[in-house]
Amino acid sequence: MKQRSAQTIEELTKTITTCGNCNSEVIQNYCANCGNPVQLKRIDGHYIQHEIVHVLHFEKGIFYTIKELLIRPGQNIRKFISTDRSRLVKPVIFIIITSLVYTLLTHFFHIDDSFIKIEGSKGVATKAINNWIHSNYGYSNILEGLLIGFWLKLFFWKSGYNFFEIVILLCFVMGIGMLIFSLAVLFRGLTHINVMQASGIIFYIYATWAIGQFFNAEKVLSYVKAFAAYMIGMITFSMLALGIGYLIDLMIKH
Repeated sequence: MKQRSAQTIEELTKTITTCGNCNSEVIQNYCANCGNPVQLKRIDGHYIQHEIVHVLHFEKGIFYTIKELLIRPGQNIRKFISTDRSRLVKPVIFIIITSLVYTLLTHFFHIDDSFIKIEGSKGVATKAINNWIHSNYGYSNILEGLLIGFWLKLFFWKSGYNFFEIVILLCFVMGIGMLIFSLAVLFRGLTHINVMQASGIIFYIYATWAIGQFFNAEKVLSYVKAFAAYMIGMITFSMLALGIGYLIDLMIKH
């Protein structure tokens, strides 16, 4: 009996490994501390296929996210923040992917009709900032979202949502905006009819509706404040970028 117990302990000891992620002792196939598997699957064709299908999945992937954000954005984003973060695509990934789609379409059709324009100066720094914004919509959208988030937090300070939760809201809303602009670019590229201004109006209507629904769908004032905060945030972003460009240009001249 003692020999069998000693043998069992020896076998158990052999199966204990160290987690490559958190260095905790792991007895079975998954780490009890962080959930990381003991042995990662090798990256091959099947792995890549699985990852692509996972991102594009209709039940939990980007198509599902787009559908839910178009039908009931406020409800779904509130649910993502408070109860379930498994069904929607992660917000930062969502806005980067949708911004990339817009950028690829504008390059493919050779359309330079940017919806964010920093104008008012011919300075080198201002032009450089303007070009960076146009070339990096994913990151510039996040930066713009921070400023819009500040104004939304100020306008809806009684809502109970913190600044970072509001930024998550904006990542989803602005991601849908990039898809709306992408459709406008695609339509223009195929038909040579410029509908960018119309797409801008559609997006502002959507953003006002989605943000207002998120905070309080039953109050008209919620939509008014949503529109005002979004527009002031966009103006703040443009003025800040222009101001930084002016200051750098002045420093270069002197």
